[in-house]
Formats: sequence, C-alpha cells, structure tokens
Amino acid sequence: MSKKKLIVQKFGGSSVANVEKIQNVASRVANYRKEGHDLVVVVSALGDTTDELIELANKINTEASEREMDMLLSTGEQISVALLAMAIHKLGFEAISFTGAQVGIITDSSHTRARIVKINGERIKEELKKGRIVIVAGFQGINLNHDITTLGRGGSDLTAVALAKELKADECEIYTDVDGIYTTDPRIEPKAKKILEITYDEMLEMASLGAQVMQARSIEVAKKFDVPIHVRSSLSKNTGTMIIREVKRMEDLLVTGITINKNEAKITVCEVPDRPGVAAKIFKELADAGVNVDMIVQNVSHLRSTDISFTVTKASFNKAMKQTEKIAKEISAGEVMQDEDVARVSVVGVGMKSHPGVAASMFDILAKEKINIEMISTSDISISCIIKKKFAEIAVRALHEKFGLGK
Repeated sequence: MSKKKLIVQKFGGSSVANVEKIQNVASRVANYRKEGHDLVVVVSALGDTTDELIELANKINTEASEREMDMLLSTGEQISVALLAMAIHKLGFEAISFTGAQVGIITDSSHTRARIVKINGERIKEELKKGRIVIVAGFQGINLNHDITTLGRGGSDLTAVALAKELKADECEIYTDVDGIYTTDPRIEPKAKKILEITYDEMLEMASLGAQVMQARSIEVAKKFDVPIHVRSSLSKNTGTMIIREVKRMEDLLVTGITINKNEAKITVCEVPDRPGVAAKIFKELADAGVNVDMIVQNVSHLRSTDISFTVTKASFNKAMKQTEKIAKEISAGEVMQDEDVARVSVVGVGMKSHPGVAASMFDILAKEKINIEMISTSDISISCIIKKKFAEIAVRALHEKFGLGK
C-alpha cells in the first residue's frame, strides 16, 4: 500500500453532470480510499445547474437581490454532495456530505462574490477520524449573520484550495473534463499542447484573462499559502498539469500560453471634462456599485475634454451602463457608447520579464492578419488586446503558431 495521505479532490460540474458520471466519480474516490488515503471531496453543482437556476431567477425577477440569489444557487451543490455520498455508500464505503456552512466556511457578507474569512476544520477532522470520506459542497459558505453566501463563479476551486490549506492536505487535485492546462483552448487550436508544469503567476494571469480551467481567486490563495495543485481529467488516470511556485524551463521560452475571453464589453464615455478628480469619480462610483472594471484607456486631451474607454464583464454590463450614464450626466460629459462585440486575446509567460520585443511581435502578428487593436493592457508577464469578437479565434491560432507553442 502507498503511504497514507490526506487528499483534497474537487470535481467540477461537467464531472458530475449525470448519473453515470456521478458513479464514475464515486468509483474513483473509492479507489483512493482502498489505497488507505483520507479524502475530502469538494463537488460543484451538476452540469449546467447553476446557469439553469440563474435563468429561472431571471424569469421571476431580472433584478433579484444578491442574498436571494445566493440562497437559490447554493442548492445546486447540495444536490451534488448528497447524490455522490449515496453513490459511494452503494460501493460499500462510509461517506458523509456537508454544506459549506456545516463545515464552518465563514465568509464576509459580499453576496454572490463572498471572500472566505476563516474555516473551522474540526468537523471534517472528526469525520476523517471515523474513517469516513467527507464530501463538501463547493462554492458556498456562511457569514456571521448565518446567511448563506456564494464565492463567485468557479468558487468550488477556491473551496478546495482553502480546505487543502486549512487541513494541511498532502495533495490538492482539481478534476475537470480536460486533462490539464493547455497552451490555449484545444477546441480553438487543435495543435495546443498540454503544459506539464506552470507557475502560480502564469496560471493566475491565464485564469484572470479568460482561461476557463480554474478560478483566479483560488490560484491567489494557492500561491499565498504555497498549495501545489494537480489539474487533471476525471475521465482518465493520466498525469495532468502541476501548478507550483517555480518551473525550470528553457531560456528561450517567452510565451507559455494564449488566452481568449469573449465575455467582455466595452464602454466609452465621450467628452469627459479634463480636470483632476473626474476619472476618480467615475471609477469610484462604479466600484461602489459593485462593478469590476478591467482595462482602461484615456485618450490624450487637446480641447479640455477627453474620451475614457473601459471594459467590464458581460454579467455586469447592464449595471455598468446604467451607472455610467448616470455619472456622465453628473459630470457634464458627452455620449456614453457601448460595444458588446469585442473579445480579449492575451499572451502570457514569465519569460517576457527578461525578453523585450514580445509586444512588438504580438502587434505585428495581428497586423498581418489585418486585425485592428482597440485597447492594450500589459503586466510583467502578459499582454492583452481588445479586438472585434469575429477575429478572436483567428488571432489565437496565429499567435499560437508564431510563438511556437504547437511544437
């Protein structure tokens, strides 16, 4: 028998989408238990349940309160954990399911995007001592008023990483429907290659820029507490991708991956008065309204007014537009323009820190494809461009090829 370990495993919605897949997960968990390991299993809602619940809520009230949305959406994971426990029982193993509240995941009161304040892991430890497999509902917690909260889309990843840290787990495995992190989305570029090891910084950048494999906040927590993560497929036993602090690579590898995000919208405020404090007012009021602004571009002013463009997620677009139009009137600005037909394409790689010219290469590649760049944003290890959505996949394939990521 292999050395006994405490393993935290997370299974996403696609891994538990139907009865057959739930049974497959149960069998996989049971095999680990046969090897003598202690297991804490975090589960997402079945398949597209969360989206279906959101759609149902919108049919009732398009402006439903965030507290009630949390009450509704948290039910998805409650179904998953109970069904998985039943499937494991049928295989002859002891298992017990819990909500986030029952295992002491305490959050702040920011409904639909709550942050974990602390975790009381005692109940999990007690059940592990009894030899049970502990199954925890991902994506949810409870605030100090005993209200149910949720951790934002992809929040089950955060639940798993936070539990791995709190319980001092030996391993944290994130199971999904792909067998690791790829140089880009294989559905867009078939030549995409699996990355065997990637740094927290690169993964955080890729996740925040549109890679769908893991939630960005979960990577932040993993990096802060040095929790190694193994991203792998629930459909095979192949080794996936390890997300770790440092990766040894060849010197000439500038770019690790290309991301695409079609979930963007651009808002432009025209003829903004060019005086101190105006930009601060715009973005403070958007922040106070709960709108997360991403890229910002301000044109050079020559006539005492300027245009300010910024991007937001599609989910917050209506709220952002409503708030921006209100602010524009208050500051005596001009027209507020919108564009939902945009996408963000980004190149990511720690090698960019020490090698100049990546931005120039990226812009040259897009120019050769006759793709116009509307906005540009950079960090130490990434460059992002806002372009028209219809060119996004063409851009991804061209960049992937030119930076040699298919080799």
